[in-house]
Amino acid sequence: MTFKAISIGCFLAMGLAGCNSTGSFNARLPDPSVSGMDAKMLAMVPTVQLPSEFQRQQIDFASNEAPGSVMIDSKAHFLYYILPGKKAIRYGVATGAEAQGWTGVAQVARKAEWPHWLPPSDMLQRWPHLKPTVDAGGLPGGPDNPLGARAMYLFQNNRDTLYRIHGTNEPETIGHDVSSGCIRMTNLDAIDLFNRVKVGAKVVVR
Repeated sequence: MTFKAISIGCFLAMGLAGCNSTGSFNARLPDPSVSGMDAKMLAMVPTVQLPSEFQRQQIDFASNEAPGSVMIDSKAHFLYYILPGKKAIRYGVATGAEAQGWTGVAQVARKAEWPHWLPPSDMLQRWPHLKPTVDAGGLPGGPDNPLGARAMYLFQNNRDTLYRIHGTNEPETIGHDVSSGCIRMTNLDAIDLFNRVKVGAKVVVR
């Protein structure tokens, strides 16, 4: 399933450049607090030291979108959570490989901690080896689940797009085009965003 291509707000011909996408560095943000279950699960998931530009940080960022909105620059592999006062929190992300990349406007319809994962039909067509997972009813949340610690489900016109913003058990992929269209974050970044973003929040992807 694919989103209808769009051109909106600052996402015009100059892309995010008109929105000060590089942003001046303000502050690297601390890790979010986690529950005991989170700590136990996270201890079983690989971690990596990301390049500094992909580490969670608050930046100056002038945007036409309202605070609480999410903007994703797929090509630069950045997700921006818009803050008041022309600022944003910038996270490094992994995005869809060229054939599976998508753009559009959606809303966060629901959120889940350590979400269940059921491979969608188009993924099963590409990767038939996932059939046993589908036949078993999907994969429960946990360190082996590709959705990681948190998932934010993107809907368009009240319909599930099948795209998610989610954590990952492959943090080394951050900064690359690797997913089937979903937006991957490190698990701690996914928890941080999960704690901030509200159900109903606007998500703009380019």
